Amino acid sequence: MPTVRDATYALLRNLGLTTIFGNPGSTEEPFLKDFPADFRYVLALQEASAVGMADGFAQGTGKPVLVNLHTAPGVGNAMGNIITAARNKTPLIITAGQQTRKMLLMEAFLSNVRATELPLPHVKWSYEPVRAQDVPAAFMRAYAEAVQAPAGPVFLSLPLDDWEQEAEGEAVVRSVATRVAPDPQRLAEVARAIRGSRNPVLVLGAGVDRSGGWQAGVALAETLGCPVYGAPIAERLGFPTDHPQYRGPLPFAIAPISRALDGHDLVLVVGAEVFRYYPYVPGEYLRPGTQLWQLTDDPAEAARAPVGDSLIGDARLSLEGLNALLEGFQPGWERVARRVSLSPASGMAGEVMTAQELFAAVAAERPAESVVVQEAPSSIPAIMRHFVFDKPASYFTMASGGLGFGLPAAVGLALAERTSGRDRPVLAFIGDGSLHYSVQALWTAAQHGLKVVVIVPRNGEYGILKMFARQESTPGVPGLDLPGLDAVKIAEGYGVTALRATTPDEVQSALKAALNKDGPTLIEVPVLAEPGKLMG
Repeated sequence: MPTVRDATYALLRNLGLTTIFGNPGSTEEPFLKDFPADFRYVLALQEASAVGMADGFAQGTGKPVLVNLHTAPGVGNAMGNIITAARNKTPLIITAGQQTRKMLLMEAFLSNVRATELPLPHVKWSYEPVRAQDVPAAFMRAYAEAVQAPAGPVFLSLPLDDWEQEAEGEAVVRSVATRVAPDPQRLAEVARAIRGSRNPVLVLGAGVDRSGGWQAGVALAETLGCPVYGAPIAERLGFPTDHPQYRGPLPFAIAPISRALDGHDLVLVVGAEVFRYYPYVPGEYLRPGTQLWQLTDDPAEAARAPVGDSLIGDARLSLEGLNALLEGFQPGWERVARRVSLSPASGMAGEVMTAQELFAAVAAERPAESVVVQEAPSSIPAIMRHFVFDKPASYFTMASGGLGFGLPAAVGLALAERTSGRDRPVLAFIGDGSLHYSVQALWTAAQHGLKVVVIVPRNGEYGILKMFARQESTPGVPGLDLPGLDAVKIAEGYGVTALRATTPDEVQSALKAALNKDGPTLIEVPVLAEPGKLMG
């Protein structure tokens, strides 16, 4: 009979889970011993980075990914990016070793006490098998839980002495549905609301991109001829930003969103929350006379919406269904005109660059097919002002608000680009504050020779927190300045080509060189620390 380990690896092969991200510990070594030649282990130097890389890889490949962590301390280290994976709706199967069953009662060293409770409530399912023989079936259920809508991370705690136990034959492999079709009658109600509207507006979110629904979203927008907004602080984009109907992302607080949607009698939100609010700016959720429909594959997301009606269904399937119901529809409202383009900001030669000037310089050299990862919160307006995102799956950030995702996610996405054969270069904009949450991910990029260009706008502060301090009227907050950091020297220590650029010409020259070489490059760019505004 095969061992539990044999049966588990056979199941993982059948499920296509042959790339494992992790940072091994003693409780994981019985699983990893004699590591199979047809599997790939991607080593991160810290567990949060392992989860962030897996998140990026899963989003880049569109498939679930296995993560291997070290008992309770490893899960604790990884929790920030586990929370982000949950908010990103990324299907991860997260495992952690557990002390041998013979010593669990005494809570021996490296026991994961109450292991299944540790990652809750940020995983969809958390389990420690009752018997060693249940381990392969637990992986099968974990896979099913992770990929079914809404997708997300799951957790398994695995005692180290289970792997050599005799299995009860081969694991049963099951196929699993990953998409939810909308109820036809409910979808017809949405179509009737559109037909009866006088001035509708679309709000398209990350779920459109995750479902492959860009084309369907564009088709619906062009049928309606109405304005299209991006969902507030979305982790992915659901609509091309150069489309003439696109009006940019909505603000992210109650009163500003209500003002932005004022005058529209119907708001159709697809693949997004209603809404992602922060900070608290009180006001009406919607102005009187405005109806809202939310189309989401997440029942919990629909249940917690403070206003509006909902339809549960995959974003792409819902959009395609609406397009079919509205075939031949001619709206009675005036189609929106192309928005006015913003002109690039300019500066005087010899000054420290502004963020606007930095991103204008990068945008001029950015390859059209490149992937962008962003974790420079105070620079988001500059990125969105100068960059065009006209292709699906080309923009990624974190949905949680927690730093430390961007850099490892960029590494995972670069590995996904290589694995898929698309080979799009990855540009990662990581703030000088964000960089140091997961800086060790640079080492993994160097070891794998991945084409990722990390651009660090160095303003010497937590700029976004200074913006919040002004918004919240909280002067005198300590710990918001970051003097004495040298990203170039740190990157070089991890084996990454690194340099500092101080002018737009230097930025463009460095970017060209980075894109024409193999392996990662870090470019640190001093920029002015500017007051900035959160909204408006």
